[in-house]
Amino acid sequence: MTAEDPASSSSAMSNNPAPSVPEGVSGAHNEAALVSLMERTGYGMVQENGQRKYGPPPGWESASPPRGCEIFVGKIPRDVYEDELVPVFESAGQIYEMRLMMDFDGKNRGYAFVMYTQKHQAKRAVRELNNYEVRPGRLLGVCCSVDNCRLFIGGIPKTKKREEILEEVSKVTEGVLDVIVYASAADKMKNRGFAFVEYESHRAAAMARRKLMPGRIQLWGHQIAVDWAEPEIDVDEDVMETVKILYVRNLMMETSEDTLRQVFGQWNQGCVERVKKIRDYAFVHFSSRDDAVVAMDHLNGTEVEGSCIEVTLAKPVDKEQYTRYQKASKGGATAAAAVAAPEPVQQNYVYQCDPYTLTYYGYPYNTLIGPNRDYFIKDVTDV
Repeated sequence: MTAEDPASSSSAMSNNPAPSVPEGVSGAHNEAALVSLMERTGYGMVQENGQRKYGPPPGWESASPPRGCEIFVGKIPRDVYEDELVPVFESAGQIYEMRLMMDFDGKNRGYAFVMYTQKHQAKRAVRELNNYEVRPGRLLGVCCSVDNCRLFIGGIPKTKKREEILEEVSKVTEGVLDVIVYASAADKMKNRGFAFVEYESHRAAAMARRKLMPGRIQLWGHQIAVDWAEPEIDVDEDVMETVKILYVRNLMMETSEDTLRQVFGQWNQGCVERVKKIRDYAFVHFSSRDDAVVAMDHLNGTEVEGSCIEVTLAKPVDKEQYTRYQKASKGGATAAAAVAAPEPVQQNYVYQCDPYTLTYYGYPYNTLIGPNRDYFIKDVTDV
């Protein structure tokens, strides 16, 4: 048979059927537009567990992008879909994956998550696409996504050491990476009755939280409390390069500000501008960043008046950003409302390193740590 033979052509067509339209796209009222998008970009699309996933890029063989590459998109009109959203967000960089939350009626749920291949692309998207007018009078809300991998566990016996807590939690949950324990302010041999457990992924943390819910399991025969820990805010690297304030943790209660001034200023007399100590932690302000870094490198992990201290650069966080970030961490409609506020003209920084820090700068306990509030108030009075 020749190539022009109809029978030959028919046989060839039967051997190379047209690619099937994936589930979640097939039957959509904008099916043709979604298929056209996939043909243009080479990305796949599939719907599962109430969300439609677009991506990853064709031929992608590397690991998934690291934390910090994902943004949250809120206030999406319910009849706007990937065919309109992808061109907007790919203007900021290469999209690794877009997850659009979907309802059973085929409309979106008003929000999505967009993961880029690099962190700087996600930051650019937040900077350039927040309040983007996707439809006349309809502005998108865009902020950093919270990929929380840390749980708060309360009700831990105060005599338990970090290694014991790590071992016990690892027995009953999977994917444990680390346990963060705070020593008691009054007795450094005891913990404060709670710990933060870091997991390898948000999914691992979510599964552990479900398993550790009250009434399901006990640790050391004790009833425990579990909830999401306050997510750590990712501070821009350029901002961190300007920090000249050190955060010092695990001090003795009786250690004075004058002692800290002498200890931290021993490499350059007069370099410490001021010290603010609150119970067992402090902020040490330096006249230059170089002096702060020298002191940190020499003193982190050393003993001051009998207690091994931790010294890090204080993390500056804009108060307005922190409030929006907290709301966004709850997801859904709350997050959509959280990104509605415009960026402040003048930034008002606070410095956060642990749950006690922001209270000093005026955050109420319930705003700072939500359902975990009672544990921290108990510790303040339990001396």
